[in-house]
Amino acid sequence: MSGFHYSSKTGRTEADFVEDIVQDVLTKLNRELSSDLRGLFRIQGKIEKIESLLCLDSPCVCCVGIWGMGGIGKTTLATAVFNRLASKFEAYCFLANVREKSEQTGGLNQLLNELVREILKDKDINIGTLSIGPTSIRDRLMRTKALIVLDDVNDPSQLEVLVGDDDRFCQGSRIIITTRDKGLLQQKVDHEKIYNVERLDSDEALELFHSHAFGNKSPTTDHPKLSREVVDYIKGIPLALKVMGSSFRRCKSKQEWEVQWKKVKQFPNEQIDQVLRISYDGLGKNEKEIFLDIACFHKGHERKDVERMLDSCDFFGETGINDLIDRSLISISKGRWSKERIEMHDLVQEMGRAIAREQRSRLFNDEDVYQVLTNNQRDGHVQAISLDLYKIEKLHLELEYANFKKMYQLRFLCVRPYSLEGIQGRRNIVSLDLPNSLRCLEWRHYPWKSLPSKFSTQNLVVLDMWYSKVEGQLWNEDQSPVNLKRINLSFSKHLIEVPNLSRSRKIEHINLKGCRSLVEIPSYFQHLSKLTYLDLEECASLKNLPEMPCNLEFLNLPSTAIEELPSSVWSHEKISHLDIKYCRHLKSLPSNSCKLKLLSYLSLEDCKSLCEFWELPSGTTMLDLSSTSIKELRNTSIESVVGLTAIKLIYCKSLVSLPTSIWKLKSLKSIDLSLCLNFQHFPDVSEAMEHLEFLNLSETAVKEVPPSIGNLVALRNLDLCGCSNFVSLPTNIWKLKYLESLDLNGCCNFQHLPEISEAMEHLEFLNLSCTAVKEVPPSIGNLVALRKLHLVACSIQEIPDDLFCLTSLQELNMSKTKIKSIPASVKQAAQLSCLCLNGCKSIESISEFPPSLQRLEADGCSSLKTVSSTSTDIIQGLEEYRFYVGLYEYHIFSNCPKLDENARSNIMGDAQLRIMRMATASSKFKEDKIEEASYYSNKESLRNRSYVAICYPGNEIPNWFNHKSEGCSIKIELPRDWFCSDFLGFALSLVAVTRYDMKVGCKYNFKTSNGESHEVNHHLDTSYLVYGSESHDVYVWWDNNVFEEVVEGAQSLAAFYKLVTEVNVDFTALTGIFYKPEPVRVEKCGICMLYGKDVEMIKQRAL
Repeated sequence: MSGFHYSSKTGRTEADFVEDIVQDVLTKLNRELSSDLRGLFRIQGKIEKIESLLCLDSPCVCCVGIWGMGGIGKTTLATAVFNRLASKFEAYCFLANVREKSEQTGGLNQLLNELVREILKDKDINIGTLSIGPTSIRDRLMRTKALIVLDDVNDPSQLEVLVGDDDRFCQGSRIIITTRDKGLLQQKVDHEKIYNVERLDSDEALELFHSHAFGNKSPTTDHPKLSREVVDYIKGIPLALKVMGSSFRRCKSKQEWEVQWKKVKQFPNEQIDQVLRISYDGLGKNEKEIFLDIACFHKGHERKDVERMLDSCDFFGETGINDLIDRSLISISKGRWSKERIEMHDLVQEMGRAIAREQRSRLFNDEDVYQVLTNNQRDGHVQAISLDLYKIEKLHLELEYANFKKMYQLRFLCVRPYSLEGIQGRRNIVSLDLPNSLRCLEWRHYPWKSLPSKFSTQNLVVLDMWYSKVEGQLWNEDQSPVNLKRINLSFSKHLIEVPNLSRSRKIEHINLKGCRSLVEIPSYFQHLSKLTYLDLEECASLKNLPEMPCNLEFLNLPSTAIEELPSSVWSHEKISHLDIKYCRHLKSLPSNSCKLKLLSYLSLEDCKSLCEFWELPSGTTMLDLSSTSIKELRNTSIESVVGLTAIKLIYCKSLVSLPTSIWKLKSLKSIDLSLCLNFQHFPDVSEAMEHLEFLNLSETAVKEVPPSIGNLVALRNLDLCGCSNFVSLPTNIWKLKYLESLDLNGCCNFQHLPEISEAMEHLEFLNLSCTAVKEVPPSIGNLVALRKLHLVACSIQEIPDDLFCLTSLQELNMSKTKIKSIPASVKQAAQLSCLCLNGCKSIESISEFPPSLQRLEADGCSSLKTVSSTSTDIIQGLEEYRFYVGLYEYHIFSNCPKLDENARSNIMGDAQLRIMRMATASSKFKEDKIEEASYYSNKESLRNRSYVAICYPGNEIPNWFNHKSEGCSIKIELPRDWFCSDFLGFALSLVAVTRYDMKVGCKYNFKTSNGESHEVNHHLDTSYLVYGSESHDVYVWWDNNVFEEVVEGAQSLAAFYKLVTEVNVDFTALTGIFYKPEPVRVEKCGICMLYGKDVEMIKQRAL
């Protein structure tokens, strides 16, 4: 029978055989029955095609486009792929409705912030420009492998801001772009990486239609012909099939089906919005109003906010939205923080807006609003308005008198502000009238101190006026908003007092965040019994807080000037969010018994005046006391939080020690005491801690850790970096069998690493940089898993032979040490890929290094004279050399002025061999591993990533370059049949006075015999090759990307290049943060054509 076959002769156990079957079944279940694919018909093949385009096994950044007409299913496909793959990435972000959000004022900047926050998992990041400026953010992005979806892109500027260059994101990241514009995709995505979403075929369409018309039931025999007619009419557009199917769901008999079908046939096929309108006609009055409001104003907004807005207008928001979901008119998406957002397809939205225009019930077009406002006639049709004053400004229309009062049925008004910079000569609105019917008023940057005096606030339910000029009294005593439930005056910097809300007994939500002039919260707040949400963050002048109401759930107080918390805060059991970080004047927490049970995260970070606390919420799992003035942790306060998993005490300058009761917290996983400058005594670990994995004591005053540290049996990371008083480690440090990282960098008084008494099977990183260690013990061979060893600027003068017995060692950094040579035993380190010797001023020769070495950094080795050739090793490994995507080699010898001619000759001779080895292996990889068709479809994964680069001091292009030129440009005539199967690419060289932040830009201009030309631009990042030099440096490099770029209009790459007869290469030195052309002169350049047939000749010459 087919399937798995077990045989004991294979040497594998029966358990191994069972494991194989289980894994195979799980894999198939994941692919075939993924819950993410429920309700999506025959989509598996499409998903697999997109996944193949994403080249998930490639370590490079890859961008794929999904292209098709509106309603065809682009977003559905992108969502399905995203849901299946998200767990394979460190971070992921789905940016929906990019087109729509970009059109809003500041929308593109908000999208950029959302993207960065999602990837870096930091909701506090705020980038104020359309570029990622801070180096720290860019560095974090480049270290985070991410899956990104940009949905509904319609402008190149969106890609420029959100994606930028491929080198913005970490290697291995994947970007999916959906759009209706194929031309836009071609500017960013290779032609082979664009997936065209085609209409469903007849069978697929019928199956999808039936699923929505009959639910889980099978269609009756009365319906097949009618079903086929409907499906043929819709022409395979998934969205229309879903909506139309839902409209037939309530048709029970054949006669009802026929009546419904007659309605459909009255409309032309191409007008899909008319088809969708049938579903609208079947809605109840409440659902129709909700649908039109969402179509005109609320698409993409948070569901809860929309429901509250609808409820304020006496609609039944929750049930109405559920009904619209059932009818496929809207859908719900979830972001990282599980906030539901209402989504609506473009076709459905356009249909809804067309209905609103016909009714004149909702105005969302700014010109239409302007016309109504400048018309003096009363209007009883308009219920809701959205007005963007910035767009009015761009149209050069003047609006001085905003008389909304004549729209006496108006219930919803949303006004977006003028541009902040303004237009010269602009005349702002000078007068405002509002109708008493208004229930919801949203006006960002409201320009007046109060509401109009004749406006009755009695019906007002929602008032949102952030960044307003309100100072305090929004209304007179006879205007009390008795039905008000939500008020948002955040960032109203002139607000001195809270508007009178004493009669607003229905108030639930108050947001005063960023009101920096606010000095007082009224005492009657404690009587607002329905208040659940109060945000006072960044109210920097607020010193006192009254007692809080009993139903409060959310209290936000960061960066206020409060000196104490009212006792009621500690007594109300319903509070689930309490944030009091950055309250620098807060001296203490309430001393009464703490009844907060729902609070899991408590941050007191940067409460600099806080010296002590008595009792903490019992449910706290994460506690942050960083930058406080606490001197000790009381046993009674700590022991009560038995579920605590993480405690941060960063930069607590007064903290001297921890209580031994800390070890009663058996759930602890992490303790961070970094920068506690006076912390001297780490307590004895009295009992085994089976969950503590991370201990950070960096930059503290500890001199030692107790021998009982062996009780931290689960410890994986011990950080003692910068502990200048630290003297010794106990020998039983090696009892920590799960230890992965030990960092002693900067422990300048640490002299002896204890003998390693037993094998450490998990320790991968050991950092002894800037210590007083003079030697590593012979027992270092017991660090059997060690991958990285840093010995920068320590007192070691010789590298012990035992060091290279570590077969797992991949990176050795001995920069700024006094070593004089590299022992021959280095060749035993078969995995060593990186050797750093920068600033080793005593080293005179480098005679040996292993064939596996990819990075050799020897910048600033001022005594270095000789570098031996490794040509024999390279030649011997030439045939077995394994190329893989992302493979690179670079050797740096900048600022080594004493290198003799023989050393330079060896460096360049080896460079030629290394380049030929890489180029040959790359060519074989293409031939053997990837068929030609799939190779070119996967070329994005090979682009700009695999290379060889060499740098050394000099002012001459190497002799083996047969084409040389003075200056920064070189042109060569290409021989006939130059582009053949044996061609391996170009090696390049230049001479320049370099800078540490320099990139070299290369522009190829290929010209054909029939007058056509094609430009290819790429660059070599030399910032890792040189650390600043005032002398000339020679660069030699090869990379594999030049001939991967699609030539527009060409039948194939080979067909185009076979016609090329001339190539011109221009070199440009690019420096600065944005890598713009700078006055760094390229003095000489060269190019060498590489062919496989030359390998034997080069080998013989080297031998």
